[in-house]
Amino acid sequence: MKKYEIILSIIKIPLDFIIIFFAFFIAREIRLITDLIPWVILPTQTIWDYSLIKFALFWSFLYIIILASHNLYQIKISNSKLKEVLEIIRYWIYTYIFFSVFAYLWKWFVYEKHEIPRLIALYTFIIWTFWNIITRIILNKIQNYLLERKIIPKTKVIIINNKKENEINEIIEDIKKAHIYKIIWYINKKDINLDKIKYLWNLKDLEQIISKVDEIIFIESDFSNQDMYKIWELCKIYWVRYRYITNLFDITKLNTELTLIHNIPVIDIKNMSLDNWWRVIKRITDIIWSIFWIIIFLPLMTVVWIMIKIEDPSWPIIYKNKRTWQKWKEFFLYKFRYLKWEYCVKDSYWIDPEKDEALKYEKQLIKERSSRKWPLYKIKNDPRKTKIWTFIEKYSIDELPQFFNVLKWNMSLVWPRPHQPREVENYELSQKRVLTIKPWITWMAQVNWRETNSFDDEVKFDIFYIENWTFLLDLKILFKTFWSILKR
Repeated sequence: MKKYEIILSIIKIPLDFIIIFFAFFIAREIRLITDLIPWVILPTQTIWDYSLIKFALFWSFLYIIILASHNLYQIKISNSKLKEVLEIIRYWIYTYIFFSVFAYLWKWFVYEKHEIPRLIALYTFIIWTFWNIITRIILNKIQNYLLERKIIPKTKVIIINNKKENEINEIIEDIKKAHIYKIIWYINKKDINLDKIKYLWNLKDLEQIISKVDEIIFIESDFSNQDMYKIWELCKIYWVRYRYITNLFDITKLNTELTLIHNIPVIDIKNMSLDNWWRVIKRITDIIWSIFWIIIFLPLMTVVWIMIKIEDPSWPIIYKNKRTWQKWKEFFLYKFRYLKWEYCVKDSYWIDPEKDEALKYEKQLIKERSSRKWPLYKIKNDPRKTKIWTFIEKYSIDELPQFFNVLKWNMSLVWPRPHQPREVENYELSQKRVLTIKPWITWMAQVNWRETNSFDDEVKFDIFYIENWTFLLDLKILFKTFWSILKR
């Protein structure tokens, strides 16, 4: 570990202590001014300095102990920032519940006279959680700034790799975007020319330089198991961190469970990690967020509706597109129509596909202009599009009506993508695994290299999601979707 990692981790402790301690006093001053509850006037309550200091000191120490015991002051700065924020909020809720029990139910057992007013306690917890998150964001920005300016050293990395340059560029770029890493060597039996990264082929040479690096990342290699074991042993001897990047998502599955058949232990591999109450929670979350975003985007959808109607008065404005979903059932996906109506495929409008001239024309365009490999397609310079097409597709506005699909329960906010029946006909048996659950509004491949993914890549993303679903993974995908639209 590096000195700056230790320093940045240690700094968090006094910062958190100061924030928590003074949050009590800031909350008291806010309470003297207002109760922040509209149309309700509560009697003003306060607490004297001496009693408040005791509360502030006790809960500052306790909260820091709680965060420390759950690894939120860990030295190695490589954890998920979103996860850290969610963990802070999570332990804020736990601490507030415990505080409420301690402060009010134990009043006559622990102390006799002084109590802290409830609104002061609530304001305190909100203030300190908000500023805890802000300080971590600031520290992260400072760390990235110092790394970019080379004021503090980056983590020196060797990658074990046998992929060609064009196959590994995305992985290398992703490692670099993490800001804290500098790839200086790659090691393998063959030189594959990775531009500015030096080639290291001999394990004896590795022994000479391994003490100068901080981490080895395994991607793929031609090394034997014996050679790999030796590299792993060198990492342990020289205290070098060893990690591996999952190859094509072929990883140890998270969705396994040890069960018994009478007295025989067996491993149960679940088809999906999402089950029981998590399904209910995900559905409730979908409904709440769909209603929220429909209300927020209703003015924008109205404007887009009018613009489409002005440019091409044909109906419908919201286009129905037939898709295949869970267990090969079909449903109508809603989108704002951005093609001229005469060119829209009408398999959802009771038109025989063999007689649909628009479908024949689309197949011709796919053959002549598609930039992606079938069954995926992306038509370059599509002559069928309306003028508004560029705007609404660029910012994914055409997909806003899909929130109504979510309410109808034939889609979810985050799942694998919806598939067209004529695409599904060309799927291999293993690829049909993606049809085992409801489709998406956004999904993993959407926020990871999007249109550069092949169909095989998308399927691997989808299967990874199915087998390794977590609520945090959904939040990450939603956050990355929102951020990618903002960047556009």
